[in-house]
Amino acid sequence: MIRTERYDSQMPGVGAVVLDRPERRNALDEFALRDLSLELGAMGADDSIRAIVLRGEGYAFCAGFDLPACLEEPARLGKMLEALAETCATIRRLRVPVVCAAQGAAIAGGCALAASCDLVITDRAAKLGYPVVTIGVSPAISAPMLSLAIGDGRARERLLDPALITGGRAQEIHLSALCVDLPEDVTPRAQLEAKRFASKPPHAIARTKAWLNEIEGTDLDDEIIKARDASLALVGNEEQRQLLASVLGNRSKKRQR
Repeated sequence: MIRTERYDSQMPGVGAVVLDRPERRNALDEFALRDLSLELGAMGADDSIRAIVLRGEGYAFCAGFDLPACLEEPARLGKMLEALAETCATIRRLRVPVVCAAQGAAIAGGCALAASCDLVITDRAAKLGYPVVTIGVSPAISAPMLSLAIGDGRARERLLDPALITGGRAQEIHLSALCVDLPEDVTPRAQLEAKRFASKPPHAIARTKAWLNEIEGTDLDDEIIKARDASLALVGNEEQRQLLASVLGNRSKKRQR
């Protein structure tokens, strides 16, 4: 469900890593997340690539984890959280800018991926946020990158409140840098911004990214590991299992109506 694209003829130096499971709103499991991390790392190490677009096929960028798989095999939720932390760290540490095309929805793990990117594009009606407390898990794994993106106070609010916000509101609080009117305009705008990054001197961009990571602390594993472990701490307890089953049961009932 992870594939890559290159735009050599129209946009030299720009590539894309694509979540390609539109029938499930690009929901991710641990295997897809590890593939995503590997593909991003490989593209970022390619000297011919100067900017990357991270996008999803279909009407939603990413709806988060594949939760039904976690209900069937509870141990997989912890594996997904570990893989998400690894992928977010990979995105942050790439030498090239990563532009996220977050159309339609960037929820839970999808929002964590977006917040790890250097630039986020969304649309006004898109839904973004971290509703994972409703399944008994802390969204702490998202805290380091989210705090850097929108500030500690707003990050605190978003992580404690499971409600989703619109793309327009995401731009107001700087979770997204740019907000377009229509979902279908998100990817073209992300490609345009990536092309702009790709036109800059690559060594200067790479050094600037490394320096920013150093002053932010995201070049080190400590904060990312602590955030990951805070989310993992609740996985598998009785409350978490019951809440996950309840949420998925309610979803199933809504689909049957």
